[in-house]
Amino acid sequence: MTKWVYGFGDGNAEGRADMKNLLGGKGANLAEMASLGIPVPAGFTITTELCTYFYENDQTYPADLKEQGAKALSDVEKIMGAKFGDSDNPLLVSVRSGARASMPGMMDTVLNLGLNDDTVKGLIAQSGDERFAYDSYRRFVQMYSDVVLGVEHHHFEEILQDHKDSKGYVLDTDMTADDWKLIVASFRTKVEQQLGRPFPMDPQEQLWGAIGAVFGSWMNQRAITYRKLNDIPAEWGTAVNVQAMVYGNMGEDSATGVCFSRDPSTGMNRFYGEFLINAQGEDVVAGIRTPQPLNLVEKETSHSELPSMEEEMPALYKELNGYRDRLEQHYRDMQDMEFTVQRGKLWMLQTRNGKRTAQAALTIAVEMCEDGLIDKEEAIRRMDPAMLDSLLHPMLDPSADRTVLAKGLPASPGAASGQVVFSADEAEKWAGAGKKVMLVRIETSPEDIGGMHVAQGILTTRGGMTSHAAVVARGMGTPCVSGTGEIKVDYASKSFSVGGTTVNEGDVITIDGASGEVMLGEVPTMQPELTGDFAKLMAWVDKIRTLTVRTNAETPTDAQTARKFGAEGIGLCRTEHMFFDPARIIHMREMIVAEDEETRRAALAKLLPYQRQDFSELFEIMAGLPVTIRLLDPPLHEFLPHSEADMADVASAAGTTVDKIKAASAQLQESNPMLGHRGCRLAITYPEICEMQARAIFEAACEVTKKGGAPVVPEVMVPLVGLFNEFDTLKKVIEGVAKTVMAEQGIELEYLIGTMIELPRAALRAGHIAEQAEFFSFGTNDLTQTAFGLSRDDAGNFLKIYIDKGIIEVDPFVSIDQDGVGELIKLAAERGKATRPDIKLGICGEHGGDPASVVFCHHAGLNYVSCSPYRVPIARLAAAQAVLGAGSYSTK
Repeated sequence: MTKWVYGFGDGNAEGRADMKNLLGGKGANLAEMASLGIPVPAGFTITTELCTYFYENDQTYPADLKEQGAKALSDVEKIMGAKFGDSDNPLLVSVRSGARASMPGMMDTVLNLGLNDDTVKGLIAQSGDERFAYDSYRRFVQMYSDVVLGVEHHHFEEILQDHKDSKGYVLDTDMTADDWKLIVASFRTKVEQQLGRPFPMDPQEQLWGAIGAVFGSWMNQRAITYRKLNDIPAEWGTAVNVQAMVYGNMGEDSATGVCFSRDPSTGMNRFYGEFLINAQGEDVVAGIRTPQPLNLVEKETSHSELPSMEEEMPALYKELNGYRDRLEQHYRDMQDMEFTVQRGKLWMLQTRNGKRTAQAALTIAVEMCEDGLIDKEEAIRRMDPAMLDSLLHPMLDPSADRTVLAKGLPASPGAASGQVVFSADEAEKWAGAGKKVMLVRIETSPEDIGGMHVAQGILTTRGGMTSHAAVVARGMGTPCVSGTGEIKVDYASKSFSVGGTTVNEGDVITIDGASGEVMLGEVPTMQPELTGDFAKLMAWVDKIRTLTVRTNAETPTDAQTARKFGAEGIGLCRTEHMFFDPARIIHMREMIVAEDEETRRAALAKLLPYQRQDFSELFEIMAGLPVTIRLLDPPLHEFLPHSEADMADVASAAGTTVDKIKAASAQLQESNPMLGHRGCRLAITYPEICEMQARAIFEAACEVTKKGGAPVVPEVMVPLVGLFNEFDTLKKVIEGVAKTVMAEQGIELEYLIGTMIELPRAALRAGHIAEQAEFFSFGTNDLTQTAFGLSRDDAGNFLKIYIDKGIIEVDPFVSIDQDGVGELIKLAAERGKATRPDIKLGICGEHGGDPASVVFCHHAGLNYVSCSPYRVPIARLAAAQAVLGAGSYSTK
């Protein structure tokens, strides 16, 4: 026979804390507290397996459930010394949900269950307070009718308000016992009017109705939405907890409260919470009455003039504080507890691992480790890499007021304020004048890089989490919100509108790249602190992980930021980003519109010193750490001007006409540039581009090596290789340049030449390519695009629908598609190693900073991941969690 029901109470329990999957978090913790001898109102838990049965069998119950439930209820009656449905000494119960993952407020609860016209008399006898008894009765009728019977809440609120108005009452506390009697009768009449049948008076009917409603609420819309947002599988189901009621509103010797074993905002090791005398639990959180501080320290900290529990109920406070210490020691984590005092007796209603801010999570994990409560490995396991992200960027002051205009995708974390501008050129002009700007675009393109670089934040109305704006912003550590489709940008009027509000150029807005919110005006921010506990945790992390963590960087600022965050080299230097500086772009454009090789080489010669200087600066900052430089990747048309004035400048510099510039631009346009003339294909067509970049790399390496210090070992990466002959041809070009430069400089350099694996054909032919390639770097952005046949800039329009419909679980541009793209990576790694056992393997797409993808890379046997500077600590943490068997990873 399947056991569906597990009882607890009076120092005994049939369940345990490690039975959370079966009993839900609440039921498992109630059982554990009871076993520890902590005073818990007796009750029983109906398992999550019953929830599964309920939905698989047309919302019916197994035949043996009611018998098990009756036995468990009888045990509760004996422990509590009261009888369910008895008119003289009634046992009243609460019916609550309890999923294995906390889902606060998402599912239904019924309190005071078991009340009717007979049992209310027994409650009066127990409490000696007729008003209290009828107030409890009306609360039950209202809650049960709403949750179980489907009579909407507003019907009862209208009845109550009409009654108060007729009596001249302002507050519920003005109501007398006779008033509540009338309200109960009116509520029941309303139920019969709405349903055509009377409110149920049989306590057994009430109980099973409530149990069914809680199971039913597992599939209500708010619960479904919450599960999607928090990655909670629907098949987990919920348990139902039926527990004896205890009352904190039976007089001045009764109270109720919520407390935390540590401060959930800061992590400080101090007892923290609130309570109310003569109140029910909902009164503490409802804001009807001002809660009182738990202790003298909290009273002083909050500047409260209200008496604390430590002062009002010193013996009970001491007992509660003892449970605080005992539960935290037992669970080895910060606890969120609820309690009730009924007529001088303390009851613990709930304990669970408490929700906390990122800073508190860090502080608690480190302090508990230093106190010997947990070890370093456990401290690392407990840190959520996504929470760590919020510690690395400016954060909005949580106490500040804010006016939210819209919400988009949280594309790059951090918060920033600035004056709105609508073009990159304006951003550069305004920033040059000392103004803080917020660049607002429908979408960004590579030519916007200058304006993006100077902006405090970036807001786009199109594009997803891996759009150009998102990728570049993350690399620069600039807050970005993308895909805010409700915002309508009008470039002509230099304004945007949303929800009846118009924001003009120069107006100030604030964006939060962690939440995706766009706010009107300036909202104060707080700067991150990366020393202390953060530094300690990262030191522990680095001793455990085996994956090296590099960064994607091409500017000195990015490289220095990444070193500060612990990067162990550069895994991707995107050389095309170096050409958009106004002093350089003109020569780049000269090169592109050149009509012969000689003219092209002359323009490239003007770019050479810039490139050499860029690489020298990166080599010096990295001080001997590896630097992987990707040769020019994007199609040439991305560098060409669009405005007449810019075209005229290029024509003048190139000694040609504007018409010829327009013609060259038209010739270079491609139907699908992602799959067109780019990457190694450019270097095959114009080897002089490859030669110039190779010369700049090797001259810079020689220059820095001559200065002394750690030797420079550049890694030259050829992008978009699909054919062995493509790589073989270009490797010979690069080796020829290296030999020439070393002869000119009189110095011998070590260097590696490798390729990006970003095409399925390259993954399939990795064994052949590895005959010449000394390293592979998986460009997972393009490998995902080419494996799926998706454009990351356009797919955001429908991928959300795919996720909502359960066709895919997660955006493959955010986290590696382990079943498809991941298989290509593993296959390429295996074939590459079979040819060249010492081949170096890494990834440099945006997935390098995604925790689940980092865990995948660890298991796939890669040597390193490379990510944007601000995600380096996240990758370091995820890499350590992979060693410890923590983190999200599919073994498919």
